[in-house]
Amino acid sequence: MLFKKRGTFTVEDAQRVIELASEENEREIIVMCEVIEEEARRRLWDYARGVELMADLTGEKRKVRVEILEGYVSDHVRGVEL
Repeated sequence: MLFKKRGTFTVEDAQRVIELASEENEREIIVMCEVIEEEARRRLWDYARGVELMADLTGEKRKVRVEILEGYVSDHVRGVEL
């Protein structure tokens, strides 16, 4: 799932992304933004690690890949606007 944000990607944006991704059981989160706060980056990585740890505890094989593209937001790529 691709999320786009013009300007600064904040902690509130990260929480919204995590909520949407967990509802859909996404395997991949891609964030395209101009600038990202360190706390927001940490929240996304913590979510991915938490999903992996919970999957290990329950015996599932579930993993979430997080990719952060910082610096440019393309108008030609489709994604969820934040």
